[in-house]
Amino acid sequence: MTNIDFSGLTALVTGGTSGIGREVALQLGAGGAHVVVTGRSAERGAATVDAIVAAGGAADFVAVDLADAAAVTHLAAEALRIGGGRVDVLVNNAGLFPFGATADADTEMFDSVMAVNVRAPFTLVGALAPGMAERGHGAIVNVTTMVAAFGMSGMSLYGSSKAALQLLTKAWAAEFGASGVRVNAVSPGPTRTEGTEVMGESLDALAATTPAGRPSTPAEVAAGIVFLASAAASNIHGVILPVDGGRLAV
Repeated sequence: MTNIDFSGLTALVTGGTSGIGREVALQLGAGGAHVVVTGRSAERGAATVDAIVAAGGAADFVAVDLADAAAVTHLAAEALRIGGGRVDVLVNNAGLFPFGATADADTEMFDSVMAVNVRAPFTLVGALAPGMAERGHGAIVNVTTMVAAFGMSGMSLYGSSKAALQLLTKAWAAEFGASGVRVNAVSPGPTRTEGTEVMGESLDALAATTPAGRPSTPAEVAAGIVFLASAAASNIHGVILPVDGGRLAV
């Protein structure tokens, strides 16, 4: 068994039908995990599951709106059912990332972002981490953002929601680490995905401020997530790993 071998494990990946999440699901599936993929689009979910199965892996899709608290609770139960009573790896990848002025963010937008970016991971960890702790092992990886670490105009709502998730990462590492559950996070920088296409040239301009000088690919970010979820990171707890082309280094 290699350290990137997920054979016999069940992994839940939220937002696993596109972008970074899809790459995480594909890589976990290639490593032998039974991947529970979530998202809102049944069509994209089926395509992701088909891709994992075609590569020799196993996967199921669960449609869910993470802004709905009851739906998140149901998702946890479904993932446990699919996994035969266990989820060994949880990747909290799904997120809303609105850009804009603070004054333009109404209460509905604020509540939606916090529900998806903070409450959903909080609920899933609360539902799944205790079982990992009882079994003495498990890995949780949260996906945050570089703008959780510094201020940027137009990023107040998104950045603050992910800053909360970064603190939760450290709190959960302290809470569950002694029971063998590792909790870490990956902090992406500019990444070229379906979701960031709307940024147009501004994505490249933002990436130009990094030492690498270019956007990351979803596969590059996913590789960091999969590493932290794997046995290769067996004594890594509470880390926020930047995969941002070096932006936080300068």
